[in-house]
Amino acid sequence: MKKAAYSGTASDRLRVLPESTHVPELADAWPAQTRRLDAPIAVSFEDLVPTDHFYRHLEATLDLLFVRDLARDVYAGRGRPSMDPVVFFKLQLVMFFESIRSERKLIETANLNLAHRWYLGYALDEDLPDHSSLTRIRQRLGVDIFQRFFEQIVDLCQDTGLVWGHELYFDATKVHADAAVDSLMPRFSYEAKAHAAALFAGETADDESGATGDGRASPKTSPRRPDGLLSFPAKDDGTAPVATPATASRWKLLEERRLDPHRPRVGSYRRTTDFRVSATDPDATPMQTGTGTALGYHDHYAVDGGKHRIVLAALVTPAEVMENVPLRDLLWRVCFRRQFWPEQVTGDTTYGTTENIVALEDAGIRAFFPLPDFDQRTPFSGKSEFTYDAAADAYRCPRGELLPRRKTKYTEQEVVYRANAATCNACPIKIACTTSDHGRIVHRSFSADYLDKVRGYHATAAYQKAMRKRKVWVEPLFAEAKEWHGLRRFRLRSLENVNIEGLLIAAGQNVKRFLAATGWGRRHAPCGSLLALPWERGRLAAVSG
Repeated sequence: MKKAAYSGTASDRLRVLPESTHVPELADAWPAQTRRLDAPIAVSFEDLVPTDHFYRHLEATLDLLFVRDLARDVYAGRGRPSMDPVVFFKLQLVMFFESIRSERKLIETANLNLAHRWYLGYALDEDLPDHSSLTRIRQRLGVDIFQRFFEQIVDLCQDTGLVWGHELYFDATKVHADAAVDSLMPRFSYEAKAHAAALFAGETADDESGATGDGRASPKTSPRRPDGLLSFPAKDDGTAPVATPATASRWKLLEERRLDPHRPRVGSYRRTTDFRVSATDPDATPMQTGTGTALGYHDHYAVDGGKHRIVLAALVTPAEVMENVPLRDLLWRVCFRRQFWPEQVTGDTTYGTTENIVALEDAGIRAFFPLPDFDQRTPFSGKSEFTYDAAADAYRCPRGELLPRRKTKYTEQEVVYRANAATCNACPIKIACTTSDHGRIVHRSFSADYLDKVRGYHATAAYQKAMRKRKVWVEPLFAEAKEWHGLRRFRLRSLENVNIEGLLIAAGQNVKRFLAATGWGRRHAPCGSLLALPWERGRLAAVSG
């Protein structure tokens, strides 16, 4: 009798039928199968992971034993053993390379993936750490340890010859916060709730420190504010403490506090955060995106001009902090830490402020910044049409009339030049120059010579090359981090935590380039091909053996 053809799908053909099911047409084709998944087997864990696997190359190339020295001071010498810092940072690298955004998902994935278990050093019958311990360890380490981890990765790249040091490129990108615009609330209401929580914090602590039913004192817990942040204890004199987010007391990301989101306002300028604050993430501030307003941060990169594009510095600031503000702090930190002095620094128009240009030029570094063209913002004759006469310390208009010096504004760091009112009003082209009846005014900055020097760079071939290079040097790094490594939206909250996340992403990007320079022949993208170069397989096999 001829057997009937089976026309089921591939998933149906792979399904194991229960023993009670009897299909005559399939009885001869597929004999009865029994699941033997609980039977012990003798197999070497080393044989289960291919010798040319990506994580074998990572383990053989990147030695993370240095993190034990970084974290030694934050671990107690007694008590129950904690997770090895090496394992913790290996888990962070696995999260980066596999584009995992949840620590719970990270442990689940590592628990099932043989390569991940091998890389972490856990046998098949060993339990991986609980996902909640990763959060506690991250809080214990703090942003300083992650900053040192990032610097150590850059040290490895520099020792390998991947850092050039002659050119630096600066840029920043907008990153969404893990908070919605709907979480914004009036600041006075937010601070009132935080203030009330601080007032009653002592009473709550007294209640929680009372004796338990068995006569033992219950442990004290840290009082929390309505927004979930730790509250500050009352002062010794009984006065109420000032309610500020928990990160405000630990702002040490830069040497100067001018990036502090809780700094007082200057003059009459009022920030949005002076009136509204997010109850979900108080450090996130409103920013304009292509789809409207969102809460977020600015992620700043300082990138080496060498062909490997190593990220030399990374910093996350609230979105209300202008992109050009951290440039000098990051630049001096890179120069001091890397022990080199770049010949030029390149950025977009945002970085072309007078303060940045003067600081760079005084340090002997060429400032390759496009300068804003204010002449295009007015329908009248622009300042570029007026000629400055240094000998007379005056300007001359397009018709040759003199604009003498009138006064000096030391607060604005500029000099004011004004034309004679009668001469200006009788000018036949006045309508194209000004509408004022008191004469045309031209302002000259105290640092005009520096700005003219930078404008002189614009015609050079070196400047044109730097501008072309900037487009393909920093921006693709941000695109890579957003597309593959979760930088579109931070998964953590608060300024310190998002800096930790930003440092880990930047360090991971440097690790990828460090691995590529040490023999890894393919980029490691999530769910991508993981193949080593042919000549690397023998070395990996020898290291594994």
